[in-house]
Amino acid sequence: MTSPRAHLANAKRIVVKVGSALLAEKEGDAFARFADQVAQLRAKGASVVVVSSGAIALGLAVLGYKERPKDLAGLQACAAAGQSKLMAKWDAAFSSHGTTVAQVLLTHDDLRDRRRYLNARHALLALVQRGCVPIVNENDTVAVEEIKLGDNDTLAALVTNLIEADALVILTDQAGLFDADPRKHQQAKIIQEANASDSRLESLAGGAGSALGKGGMLTKVLAARRAARSGAHTVIASGAEPDVLLRLARGERIGTLLTAQTVPLAARKQWLADHLTVSGRVRLDAGAVKALVRDGKSLLPIGVTEVAGEFQRGEVVACLDPAGREIARGLANYPSAEARQIIRKPSGEIEAILGYVGEPELIHRDNLVLL
Repeated sequence: MTSPRAHLANAKRIVVKVGSALLAEKEGDAFARFADQVAQLRAKGASVVVVSSGAIALGLAVLGYKERPKDLAGLQACAAAGQSKLMAKWDAAFSSHGTTVAQVLLTHDDLRDRRRYLNARHALLALVQRGCVPIVNENDTVAVEEIKLGDNDTLAALVTNLIEADALVILTDQAGLFDADPRKHQQAKIIQEANASDSRLESLAGGAGSALGKGGMLTKVLAARRAARSGAHTVIASGAEPDVLLRLARGERIGTLLTAQTVPLAARKQWLADHLTVSGRVRLDAGAVKALVRDGKSLLPIGVTEVAGEFQRGEVVACLDPAGREIARGLANYPSAEARQIIRKPSGEIEAILGYVGEPELIHRDNLVLL
């Protein structure tokens, strides 16, 4: 059985969250340092999405603030002024590696709504497949509730679920999670590994964040728990450690590893099977049933004989065999009105029929679970 550290070392899809305090370091260029490590991970075959704090912190200087404002309007203004600065720094850092970065601004609502969730997922995966490094941040300029209640640790966990990442790495200005507050107890020891769902971790993680950032260790523990529900392991480690990402990729025991108890795809499939209501139904021919059940393939429009009910893109539909028995369910790539136009047609004709092509599949196998 593969150990969690070995699993982390073999991760092919990684979300890396970088905190504000790390990016605001006065010595050296933190952006270049992390970009160099990400570039080396990508050269070894890993896909990396960066969740970056720092927009508000950079906006403070732009707008002349001496400290982080407490009013929402001030925070929103700093986010707006700082976001372009943040992306310019990441763009400069990755350009030396010939890598294109892409700005992705999300709110929690984008990931709660199934249609917007699917849109965000497809956009992120398309960027990764085209060799880009997405730089994700909360859309703090408009997301009032996120500024008041949210944090990028939580966003990183949601993105981990969104792209079915193998691992989440939360880089902070702390060495990891300790068994006591190291600021008060000199004998405090770092917790090298624990189950992410262990409720005792919350009591160990209490405490405030830095002056620049909002999240403390508690938000990181809760983010690890959320990521674990999607089957991803999480490492909380110091971003000041030399080559921390590369050393983690070699299996070194750095920081705190909070482990998941299932694999990403299994967790997602279980969630699809147990927690979603069906908005519509599609009836399949025998060939499509075989493709899904025996061959593990996606559902193509040509294999669908009938569409029942009204549903939107991203909503759950039941897949019925020719006798009307439900054999699977999944997230539709097209709304019911458009699905009716493309059933029994080859995927190559979708654009001619609809005027655009979203995906060649009606339901992708990653968004489908057999029952």
